[in-house]
Amino acid sequence: MDEASVDDTRMDLGLADAAGEPVAPERRVFADDGRIPNSRLATLVFRSRGVNPVLDREAIAERFERLFSANDWQPSWRGGVFDYHHYHSTAHEAFGVLSGWGRLRLGGEQGDDLELRTGDALVLPAGTGHCHLEASRDFLLLAAYPEDQPRLDLLTADPAEHDAAVARIAKVSHPARDPLGGKAACWWL
Repeated sequence: MDEASVDDTRMDLGLADAAGEPVAPERRVFADDGRIPNSRLATLVFRSRGVNPVLDREAIAERFERLFSANDWQPSWRGGVFDYHHYHSTAHEAFGVLSGWGRLRLGGEQGDDLELRTGDALVLPAGTGHCHLEASRDFLLLAAYPEDQPRLDLLTADPAEHDAAVARIAKVSHPARDPLGGKAACWWL
């Protein structure tokens, strides 16, 4: 995908600034609570400024798939988030919101609640706890993972798994770009 197409895709999703660059994300960092490791890397919340109103859910999904793929994050599945606290120790995870709204709790049981809406994107560094709290009936996400992180585990808030998970998280590579095309290093200092 050429740079002009990437810019147009970001614009359609409301995820570009006036120059066509990715919007700057909100950054949230969660401490290790002894059950969920979380990450020293910030969770990135990219807020859509409004999706192109002519796009239906499938067109939004196609644009997220193209955008994520162009930035070396491979689309994997569509669905929702489990309604229990969990995390992944072998991969970073990105979500694009295809439709509806949803409220998640990030960072474990004592973490922060976050509402996502159509067009928003979320990047969870490996180890970051997340849990579904409530959502509209039509809430649907597209998940993607960095190309070099194809194996995904699913861990719950179990202290017995914690230390081994922390060791795996430390070995997870950092992608060169976030899924919208920004330099991930500038967000993950």
